[in-house]
Amino acid sequence: MTGKQGTGARAAVLSEVGGTPQPEDIEIREPVGAEVLVRIDAVGICHTDISLAARWPAKRMPMVFGHEGAGVIEAVGPDCTLPVGTRVVLTFNSCGDCSSCVAGAPAYCVRSTALNMRGGGDALSHPGGVIIGDFFGQSSFSTYALAHQRNTIPVGDEIDAAYAAPLGCSVQTGVGGVLNALAPAPGQALVVFGAGAVGLSAVMGARIAGCGVIVAVDPKAERRSLAADLGATHVLDPVGANVVAELVEITGGGADHALDTTALPSVLTDALAALRPRGQLAIVGLGAPTADLPVGLIMGKGLRVRGVVEGDSVPHRFIPELIGYHSRGELPLEKLVTTYDFDDFGTAWDAARDGSAIKPVLTMPA
Repeated sequence: MTGKQGTGARAAVLSEVGGTPQPEDIEIREPVGAEVLVRIDAVGICHTDISLAARWPAKRMPMVFGHEGAGVIEAVGPDCTLPVGTRVVLTFNSCGDCSSCVAGAPAYCVRSTALNMRGGGDALSHPGGVIIGDFFGQSSFSTYALAHQRNTIPVGDEIDAAYAAPLGCSVQTGVGGVLNALAPAPGQALVVFGAGAVGLSAVMGARIAGCGVIVAVDPKAERRSLAADLGATHVLDPVGANVVAELVEITGGGADHALDTTALPSVLTDALAALRPRGQLAIVGLGAPTADLPVGLIMGKGLRVRGVVEGDSVPHRFIPELIGYHSRGELPLEKLVTTYDFDDFGTAWDAARDGSAIKPVLTMPA
């Protein structure tokens, strides 16, 4: 089925440098090619939305962010094979043709930055002219979003949209960072630095993997408590603590694996120092663009350091796996999610920005 005319929508539009996106009425053109028009039922707010909006240039406004959408297909372009009416989760986009995509590593698509981080296109408009969209191939801070078949993942009816939405980015990043990238053996020790949505998802991933020691490091008491509830065997407040010494003691000589969500130089150094020989560190955060690392320590202990994007996920396989974990009670997403009405976008945005909600999810009016 092909959409025949533009669709009216309500979207959160960023129009001011450093501002908060504001809901307004927009128009979305009909889907073409392999595009998919999705009625959004829920969309998560991710730290990537917050950090990029904070430095988004005026020349690329107005702009619609949002990259954790979940909903139902309303219309498709002539080259799309997905049926109208399918429940879906929207995730990151990839080209499908480059060497990484062909090798089954779409998170490392050679066109990833252009397809996800820059936005573009002519699909969105309002009376003032064109609005930049196509953020992560979806721009789902909207009651409707135009996505692409490649980043549209069909799902069943066994998961609520509010819990399905974060699977598109934060949850698959955390769980996948453990299961796909670090791949710990049962009984091994894993430390997670930062207990936000991604870090807590990593804690759940470590429990699913059967890690014997799971340590969550975070300065917020309520997040440490939630980490323990989600499967951490130990929690650690880094404030005023000798983090490395305590982790070495907890893990009996050093962790086999560490996952960092902060990218803060001092935290990365602690993470490396807390690893046992030949341990590995996965970096999934963008807190700092560069960091000095202890090269001598890395060499001397044979440590491995690797970046991980979107949990090394192949979304069409991994997102259904995540839904399976949720259905079996192994991934209690309801403990991460706080829902907000879409019209209360500003409150949800502030909660994401100040960390008062771990995973704010906007739900759309019926």
